[in-house]
Formats: sequence, C-alpha cells, structure tokens
Amino acid sequence: MSSANRGLTSGRSGRKRSREPEDDNAGFGASSPAGDIRSSPPAYPIQHGGDDDDDVEEDVELALDIDDADEMAEDEDGIDLFANNFERDYKPREDDQYDDRDIDDEGDYDDLDVAERRRLEARLNRRDRELARQRRMPAAFLQDEDDEGDLDLTAQPRRRRHHYDEDEDEDMQDDIMEEELSLETLQDVKASSLVEWVSQQAVQRTIKREFKAFLTEYTDEHGVSVYGSRIRTLGEINAESLEVSYDHLSSSKAILAYFLANAPGEMLKLFDEVAMEVTLLHYPDYERIHSEIHVRISDLPVHYTLRQLRQTHLNCLVRVSGVVTRRSGVFPQLKYVMFDCNKCGMRLGPFQQESNVEVKISYCQNCQSRGPFNLNSEKTVYRNYQKLTLQESPGTVPAGRLPRHREVILLWDLIDKAKPGEEIEVTGVYRNNYDAQLNNKNGFPVFATILEANNVVKSHDQLAGFRLTEEDEQEIRALSRDPQIVDKIIHSVAPSIYGHTDIKTAVALSLFGGVAKDRQGKHHIRGDINVLLLGDPGTAKSQVLKYVEKTAHRAVFATGQGASAVGLTASVRKDPLTSEWTLEGGALVLADRGTCLIDEFDKMNDQDRTSIHEAMEQQTISISKAGIVTTLQARCGIIAAANPIGGRYNSTIPFSQNVELTEPILSRFDILCVVRDTVDPAEDERLAKFVVNSHGRSHPASQATDENQATMEMEHDSDMRAGVVNGGEPKQEGEIAQELLRKYILYARERCSPKLYNIDEEKVSKLFADMRRESLATGAYPITIRHLEAIMRISEAFCRMRLSDYVSSQDVDRAIAVTIDSFVGSQKVSCKKALARAFAKYTLARPGQGKKTGAGRNLERGSKTAAAMA
Repeated sequence: MSSANRGLTSGRSGRKRSREPEDDNAGFGASSPAGDIRSSPPAYPIQHGGDDDDDVEEDVELALDIDDADEMAEDEDGIDLFANNFERDYKPREDDQYDDRDIDDEGDYDDLDVAERRRLEARLNRRDRELARQRRMPAAFLQDEDDEGDLDLTAQPRRRRHHYDEDEDEDMQDDIMEEELSLETLQDVKASSLVEWVSQQAVQRTIKREFKAFLTEYTDEHGVSVYGSRIRTLGEINAESLEVSYDHLSSSKAILAYFLANAPGEMLKLFDEVAMEVTLLHYPDYERIHSEIHVRISDLPVHYTLRQLRQTHLNCLVRVSGVVTRRSGVFPQLKYVMFDCNKCGMRLGPFQQESNVEVKISYCQNCQSRGPFNLNSEKTVYRNYQKLTLQESPGTVPAGRLPRHREVILLWDLIDKAKPGEEIEVTGVYRNNYDAQLNNKNGFPVFATILEANNVVKSHDQLAGFRLTEEDEQEIRALSRDPQIVDKIIHSVAPSIYGHTDIKTAVALSLFGGVAKDRQGKHHIRGDINVLLLGDPGTAKSQVLKYVEKTAHRAVFATGQGASAVGLTASVRKDPLTSEWTLEGGALVLADRGTCLIDEFDKMNDQDRTSIHEAMEQQTISISKAGIVTTLQARCGIIAAANPIGGRYNSTIPFSQNVELTEPILSRFDILCVVRDTVDPAEDERLAKFVVNSHGRSHPASQATDENQATMEMEHDSDMRAGVVNGGEPKQEGEIAQELLRKYILYARERCSPKLYNIDEEKVSKLFADMRRESLATGAYPITIRHLEAIMRISEAFCRMRLSDYVSSQDVDRAIAVTIDSFVGSQKVSCKKALARAFAKYTLARPGQGKKTGAGRNLERGSKTAAAMA
C-alpha cells in the first residue's frame, strides 16, 4: 500500500485506504512529493470564521464517506496491488516543503523561560478543552460568536478518541476547575483519589484561601488571635516552624483536616506556602532569614504504636511514640535540583527531590541530547537530613514479644530534636521506599517503610512538656511564701511510702540541687547532690528511685547488675550509614542536667564503679577510643541504692565494712542514708494499716458506690471519735499535688540561683574540724573537704525550696543537721550515742525542733526503740 495514501484516515482503526493518489492541497502549509495530505494543526493558531469551520467539517465528512465507499468496494473485489503508480511506493521520501509566507527566519526571538512556557501550554490546553466542549454540548448552551473573540481556536477539528473509563462531564469539570471553589464544593471530591483531587489547581487555590483565613481569623475563648501571636513569636526568635493544632483545624475547617490526614504530602506543601505568605504580612523581609516556613501539626487525635502500623496507613498522617535508640549525623539533602547540559549549556530545572526518589533526567529539552548532565551546585537548594531509629517503649510491648522499630527521617529544623534514650512522640507521614536487600532476601518485591517526621515532641521531658503559664507562676510564688514550705515539700516526696523522712529529705535536696560554680575555666565546683541509700531489703529503696524517675524533670534509670562501664559513661561504635566511628552516650550522659538513678549499686564490678569517679565529682567523661579523643558532659546528680554485705546491715561494725564500696566513691556522696528494718510492734501496726489502705485506694476496681462511700464515711467518723485513725501517719497524697510539685521543682531550678551571703562561717568551720576529729577517733569513713562543700550545696538546696535569692542562717542550720544525721547514722552503735551528744550543740538550732509531726515523730520513736534494743 502506498504511503502517500495514508494521510486522511490514518487515525481510523481497521479502515482500509485507497491506493489512488489525491490532489495536492495548497491551502495547507506542508506538501509532500508523494501527494499532499492534511497535516497536524499549525504551530500557531489561525483565525477562522464560523463559515470556514462549517466548510472544513463538510469536507471532512465527504472524505470519510468516500473512504467508506472505497472500503466496501475493496471488501467485495479485493485490493489491486498493481494499480497505477505503484512504483511510487518504493521511491525514497523527500523532505517536506513549507510555504515561505508562514516562515519567519529573520525575526529575533528570546528563549522562553519556564513560567512563560507553562503559561502558553495552559493557553493551548484551554483551547483544546473549548473545542472539545463545543463538540459535546448542544449549540444552545454555547457562547455567542462575539464572546469567543479572545480565544485563538483552530478550525481543524481533533479526531475524537473513545475513553471508556472517562466520565462524560470530564471536560466540563476541567473548565470548572479554572475557578476557585466554595468550601461546600470542596467536599464533593470529583476524582479517583484525594491526592488527585488536591493536585488540581482550583482545589489548591481554594485550600490556600481557606487555610489563610484560618490562620488570620481563628481566635481563642478570649477573642485573641491564636496564630497571629504564634507568628509574631516565630518572627521574634527567627524560627522557621509554625505549630498548628489539629483540633483547632478540625473544629474550624473540618474538610481541610480530613484532607490533611489522608493526603498529607500535598496538603503540607500548600500549608507551608500559606504560612510563608501570612508571615510576610507581619515581617515583609522574612525571606532573607528563611526561604520557607514549615507547618508542624500537633494534637493529632489518633495515636498508634509501631506495632499497629499497616499498609492502610501508607501516605497518611500518623502519630506514634517510642524511644530513640540511634541517631545519625546531619547530612545535606537535595531539595530543588538544577542540572547543566554539557552539550548545549542549557540549565535544566528546578526539579523537586522527594525523600526516597532520585531525580534523573533522560534528555535535554533544548538540544534533545541524552547527556551527560552535571549538577549545578550553586543553584541547587539543600536541606538538613537526619535519620533516627525509633523503638517501641518498654511499657507498650506485649508480654513475650520483641520490641519493633522504624526509621524516622528528620528534615529542616527538626534535626537534633531528640537524642538516644529519650522517649518522643512523632507526628509524620508513613511512607514506603524501595529496599534492595529485602527484595533479594524474600525473592519478591517488598518495600521498607519509614516515617517522615513533621513534628517531634518529647514525651517525658518536663522542660518540653511543662509550659509554665502566668497562673502557674503566681501559684508557685504564693506557695513559696508559706513558712512551712520546706516541711511540706519533704512530706510530699513519695507520699505512698510510709515514714523514711531522712530519705525523703535527701531525695528532695537532690531534686532541687545546689548552684554550680565555674570560674571561667579555672575551677569547676559541682552543684548537684549525690545520695547513697543503704539498707535492709524491703525498705522501699527501689520505690524511692522509681518515684524520682517520674518526678524529676530529666531522669535516667539504670541497674548495677545490667549496667557496664560503657553503659553508664559512653561507648564507641561504627555508624552503619557512614562507616565512621561515633560516640553513644551512656546513662550519665543522657541524664545531663538531670538525675541519674542507679539501683543495686553494690552489684557493679569494681572496674565499672571506677569509671564513674570522674563523672561524680568533675561531672565530665573523658573518652579516648578508636581515634576519638573528647570530653562529654555529665552534669547530673546521682541517687544510688545498695544492699549491705550479707543482706542485713550490721550496726556493730563500721559503715565501710557493711558495703563493698571504696573510700573514693563514698567520699563523693554528699548524703548517706542508712535504713534499718527494726522490730517495733506499735510502728509495725501503723505501717501495716498504711500499706493495707494504700492497696485499697490503689486497686483499679475500688470505685465504691455511693452507699459504700457513705458507709466508709460513717466508719471513719466513728474511728475519729475513738482516736485510732491517723496515728501519726501522713496523708496519702502528701501536702502538695504531684503535678504542682514537678512544676515547683522545675521553676526553682530554672529561676533561682541562691548566693551565700553573711553566713556563720565560724560555726561551719568548727563543725568541719570536729567531724574530722571524730571520724579519725571512731574509725568511720574519712571526712574530706568534699563534705564541707556538701554543706554549702545542701544550704543552697534548702534556699531553693523557699525560692529565695540568698542563703539564710536557717538554711545553714538545716544543712548542718542533715550532714550530722548522715554522719552519726552511719556509725557503729557503740559510739553513736557519744557522737550524738558531742554534736548536739550544732543541732539545737535545727528548724522545726520540737515540732515534728507525722513521719518525723514516728522515725524518732523508731530510732529510740532500736537504740534501746541494741
């Protein structure tokens, strides 16, 4: 069949062509020696009137009818392969010739930039949609000829293809999409998926308009603009993240919240653009500081564990929690990529770099070459990139199961938001990426999953979790003016533990801490208070540590048997991403500016205990391994619990012989608390009542009915009249609410830095001299200058409890009393009474002497009973 006769009906499937050549049509631009056929529409549209359109359509219909007649004849008689001019099928085709009148070789035209090219393509697309709409819609619904004067329409009708999966109203919907939609119309999704719907231009413009209205118009219950103040704060601290509450968005613009949860990738891009626009309204030159503002979503209502994530959550917004086990370094990642063509020098791009897809270019748009292409580093935009390994929290792992983990990607300003050992909540997009190792291992396509973080919040870090409001500060200040505030704080520590006032006092002092002194690199004196709890089994030592773990603003718990030297200090390991040696901090490093809790301290190896000498006094950890020589900070107080040798404390031998701890470590503890399990029928009865009542109150099914509550109140009243209730035992919930106590401790550590001013230095110096003399005479653990510094730190801690700026004589007297009690309580029973009489002159001015109530009175009575039995 001749190629010259394949022009007019080439698009018709299954239709045969005539072998006779047709006449040349000079009216069109291109002509071929083998016979002219109508070509594609010209590059620039030609203006035609309505009559020309009708003539062209009649010509096309006539040509189609002739084709049908020819095919019917061919079906009956067959095809004559040796028709006239069949030799022309084997002649080489010549180049097309164009009329000179439509070619302008002399004009000087500039190259189109990307924006202008897209604008012209959009104009051509509008032309094609208009033509398609005219063919589909009845003439009564079309616009008049005068209204179409501004459209450049070609008279050449396009050949219609059948799309059986298309909606009949698709072209009409495309025309509607050119305008913004109302919020009600936005809910009517006219696409196969939400991602496709959100990607449409009109929908994006509507989303931007509504989100901008949300940022500028949303107010709280007092009528104050919520996000206006947040944007002003953002500009004051030069931040690049704006936190948006999902609850606020769902209550104000529910459809936007729905789109955000199911198409977060596209929605967050639009939100970032709107956030930048609103920021520029307040700070017009903010683009010089940050090129983008990132919207961080908080308060997502649905919370998942890592074990609950499934394929239905892919490409959706999820909120998970876990513990960070590993953190990589910070790397630059491509955001917008620009390439240069080596052959023509054309600059290609920008291309957006997705988190798990590499940008590749197949050919140059200018010279059509296939490379090579070089990355234009000057025009390429980078962003910060970091990878975390998030593991399930120990409390959320089902019994008998291993914890699962996920990779978390941190971008932009989210890097270094969390460090290993911290428990965090991550709000982000659950994505999948290609993993060659999984494919080779399983033998079929398997995709690895990652979390692209949008917001990271530390779960138990009180510095991040507690935001002290003005009302909280006023309440804390009012509480600090109570003259009995020190006793109330001590009684509020571990309220579910009966007695042990000395231990609670030591723990409270360690939580508040003293003030560190650093003379600009010359000499550093620690301000944290170290406490050692030594006693018989079953005396609630571990429970005290667990309470501190929940109360302290930053606490790390470790056990002596399961903790090694590198587990407590720092270790060196090879990073699987970069194959470089990296440092991983241990418990003491993770507890920096907090509290480190070590249970079973006596079970540690001697080599492991020796490694924490530097951390306990200098509060630094020096590392020299694998070519890494550095010093890490370990500015934390240590509260350790240990059991005596043989299980029971022997009062007839010195303290140092009751515990397997060397003198260098014992001298680094500021307070030593010895807990003895003595037999006292009256005290044991009160302890038993307290424990039984605690179990009853703490039982999950203890929600009594109104009748039971009334009965309990009657019994309580009768017992009160008999005088047998509260026989010296403290209140169950303590004097201060636990939530308020946490805020009080945080406020005191952040705001108060007491100074030593006009204290009784002579009294302190005499006490130190007497303690050293008695220590040498009795053979107890040696008293060093560290114990004198401990008195100063304890005085500052008592001052912090009162939120005062200057240490008073009352604080010093309290500190002296705690130090003497610690020293005397650790002596042999044979010399304890003599030491108590010798140091009585220093404790006579103890605040609260003669006013002991509750646990303090019980403790004194128990001590007297134990002494009498001894």
